[in-house]
Amino acid sequence: MTRHLGTRPVRPGGLGALSLGTALLLALTACTSSKNGDTAVSGGKTITVGTTDQVTSLDPAGAWDAGSGTIESEVYATLLSTETGSPDVLPDLASKIEPTGPKEYTVTLKKNLTFGNGHDLTSSDVKFSFDRTVKIADENGPSSLLYNLASVAAPTPTTVVFTLKSADDTLFPQVLSTAAGYIVDEQVFPADKILDDGAVVAAKPWSGPYGVTSYDKNSLVSFTANRGYRGRQGTPKVRKIQLKYYTDAGNLKLDVQQGTIDAVYRTLTTADLDDLATKKDVKVHTGSGNGIRYIVFDFATQPYGTKTKNADKRKALAVRQAVADSVDRAQLAQQVYKNTYQPLYTPVPDGFTGATPSFRSLYGDKKGGPDKSAAAARLKTAGVTTPVTLNLQYNTDHYGSSSADEYALIKTQLEATGLFKVNLQSTEWTQYGKDRIAHQYPLYQLGWYADYLDADNYLSPFFSANSWIANGYADPAVRALIKKEETETDPAERTEQLKQAQDKAAASVPLIPLLQGSTAIVTRTDVSGVPSELDATYTFRWAGLAKR
Repeated sequence: MTRHLGTRPVRPGGLGALSLGTALLLALTACTSSKNGDTAVSGGKTITVGTTDQVTSLDPAGAWDAGSGTIESEVYATLLSTETGSPDVLPDLASKIEPTGPKEYTVTLKKNLTFGNGHDLTSSDVKFSFDRTVKIADENGPSSLLYNLASVAAPTPTTVVFTLKSADDTLFPQVLSTAAGYIVDEQVFPADKILDDGAVVAAKPWSGPYGVTSYDKNSLVSFTANRGYRGRQGTPKVRKIQLKYYTDAGNLKLDVQQGTIDAVYRTLTTADLDDLATKKDVKVHTGSGNGIRYIVFDFATQPYGTKTKNADKRKALAVRQAVADSVDRAQLAQQVYKNTYQPLYTPVPDGFTGATPSFRSLYGDKKGGPDKSAAAARLKTAGVTTPVTLNLQYNTDHYGSSSADEYALIKTQLEATGLFKVNLQSTEWTQYGKDRIAHQYPLYQLGWYADYLDADNYLSPFFSANSWIANGYADPAVRALIKKEETETDPAERTEQLKQAQDKAAASVPLIPLLQGSTAIVTRTDVSGVPSELDATYTFRWAGLAKR
């Protein structure tokens, strides 16, 4: 369906349209009934979920990664949220949202909300949550999503007023549904620093459908349904959840096959998924995903980077472009992922409004394949001595054990040109995030999953002034285009701005998009609540899981 929040013109969204008018106001005020009256259908049972992801932090202001998000999305709630099958945002802790001015949204909270520790959840907590995320601005946190937030006011206990920097920001309701919108307890969290995981767990500040009852970080975490939750997900169908962590995906595969694990959420190899699909007591749920995989260049420490002894912007650009000429995406997709991943030529996934395959027309053979001669010509013209040494970092406990095969093949591809010497290194995820923002990795692997289904969510976190990647890339023209598209109300104009931003960024190669991924979740056949086929809007949520 199309969303409306006022009287402004229709604007394009990720896999649908986002607009401001009367219809969404009706949806956002009418669709507010909680499912809290539902009874748990398997309340006496426990579902154990296995994962290879790692947690960075339980403080929402200090983490913006899938591993941390798996827990945070269950124990913290947002004002608005989406449902599987649609990118549309609907009330969660809110009862309604409405535009009350060109730069203003007013949110009304549901009455009598509480945290898991019994503290009242009021507009003061909402204001505090957004203010601290902006103030802390942790480099691994989601503060960059709040790029257009000027201030938050709490005039009554159930009223929150968001004032924006720019008018006509039709994406802001989407932002309220993201990791930047988790509501935390102001009586627990400090206003100016990240809270340690142990202190978070001890204080029980849960606003979501579940709360943590025991916490052994990146080993085993136990959860119990939060009886005080009155948001959109309703009463969980199973009261207890366990989240078990694995460093070896092979062991995770064996445990789900043998029945000691009920569900797997990130990440098994393609070969393991294929094998599990043949087992009678196991169900592999797959579908198109909105995740992407890419290589980032650190502009400070890459060859000829700004902080190297032989710094040279022209040569540094030639190196980045030559690498872009040399990678073979189709080979990566076929050999490593058996075409469950598809080649990607822009950070914006195929199918999103405004996506344009800029890298395909600019690099390699200009048809999507590699071209050694093009890479050699770039380096020669810039006066770069070959082979160029590339120190390339990747990770297997966050992006899956197949990353080892993926980056081994990338090394082979680059070295086969005779233009590069690649040194590969792998680091555990808990250290990875710290090292990359400290400019320890000249080139490194990253992945991305949508916070909201719009092309902007694949551009502003990478290329805007408050980029989450923080790799030193700064192009005023690209940033200006991003600012324009974020408030552009003409669909055709916005699409053109999105395309121009992708083309201009691709010319500088701050990153190289590689693959657009699929989604896979494995469950035992006695577990329900996961669709057979997953689409780009699907979010793995525990409240809907049940076990026979």
